[in-house]
Amino acid sequence: MKRFTFIDLFAGCGGLSEGFYQENFKAVAHIEINSICCKTLIERMKFYNYKNAEDAVINEDITNKNIITLIDKISNNEEIDVIIGGPPCQAYSTLGRAKDKNSMQDDPRNFLFENYVKILNYYKPKVFVFENVLGILTAKIKDKKIIDLVMKELSKNYNILSNPNDMVLNAVNYGVPQIRKRVIILGTRKDLCISPEQLYKDIISTHYAPDANNIEKEELKKYVTVRDAIYELPKLRPGEGKSIINFTSNTNNEFLAQISYNTSNILMDHVARRHNDLDIKRYTEMAKNKWTFKELLEHRPDLKHKKARVFNNSYVVQWWDQPAKTIIAHLYKDGNQFIHPDYTQGRTLTVREAARLQSFPDNFVFCGPRTEQYKQIGNAVPPLLSKAIALSIKQNLNLLVKRGSL
Repeated sequence: MKRFTFIDLFAGCGGLSEGFYQENFKAVAHIEINSICCKTLIERMKFYNYKNAEDAVINEDITNKNIITLIDKISNNEEIDVIIGGPPCQAYSTLGRAKDKNSMQDDPRNFLFENYVKILNYYKPKVFVFENVLGILTAKIKDKKIIDLVMKELSKNYNILSNPNDMVLNAVNYGVPQIRKRVIILGTRKDLCISPEQLYKDIISTHYAPDANNIEKEELKKYVTVRDAIYELPKLRPGEGKSIINFTSNTNNEFLAQISYNTSNILMDHVARRHNDLDIKRYTEMAKNKWTFKELLEHRPDLKHKKARVFNNSYVVQWWDQPAKTIIAHLYKDGNQFIHPDYTQGRTLTVREAARLQSFPDNFVFCGPRTEQYKQIGNAVPPLLSKAIALSIKQNLNLLVKRGSL
């Protein structure tokens, strides 16, 4: 069976590429501007026994005019089957736009997709994966919708779906214990007998979401919960934990079996943040009483925040029997939106808990200080979502090989 190759643009810590690794694609190059993310990418390549990891991870700004020369040097004329990646999402996120007086119209990141397109049209892979936040569907620059500009550029040499709303995938449907909707644009090269419609059709939903209809509930497995993902992890109070401990997962559910393979019986990065006494009381009361932050303030005005500008979603408990809310990079600042559901622990999520809720394997090493680890996890594509996409692409490319069209 042919082993297909890929290049990973805006690679981050490698959540998107992890799914492709798991489906036995061969990484040719990762391009990433953040040097700490690059260390994580190199670690992961070494885990998968790549001998050229230091060269294949290119720590460079994608707008560098020599970027294609740098990739060519690594790729050594190897044919590229797939290009994957998602330009940084801050400029497209509704949160980013709300905080910026110009709605981020002046943000140079809005046009990073053009660098993606430039590399895409140079290598002309058979398929591409372009991932982004839902905000890209509504973001505008000078009254023009960014999604229209992106689709127009991407569709010059590739077939893509015409309705961007059909490109929205929710990670919870693919066994990730988290509600996370993302725009995934898949394109197939125009000269190939493979349609984007078929690629989406072959990304198989395995689990239903909490708001599913009865038909979905009959046909699919129930969503994976926070309990399924992190209940077994050692209990910690604020400030407790070590960066590496001996630990064996009991793998008593399908999700744990998927993420805890080949872990050498150790657990990394399960260390609780320190919190001030007021916050610990807030976390404890909310988790114990199943309260929202608004309800906490009604019942316990003594726990009101000094900063008046605190929103109802500023403090959020992730409930045991639901999927987590969308894990975000803001975690690096504080974990108030990711309070542990066990009130006896009175804390926010550890790096490893956040990584599990994103479906990263337990053997995945996140480099850098804890703030950077949280950022890497919050910005990543969940590997189980990526794996479902990679499997569809692999099956469809294999069909072309079988028919002799490749």
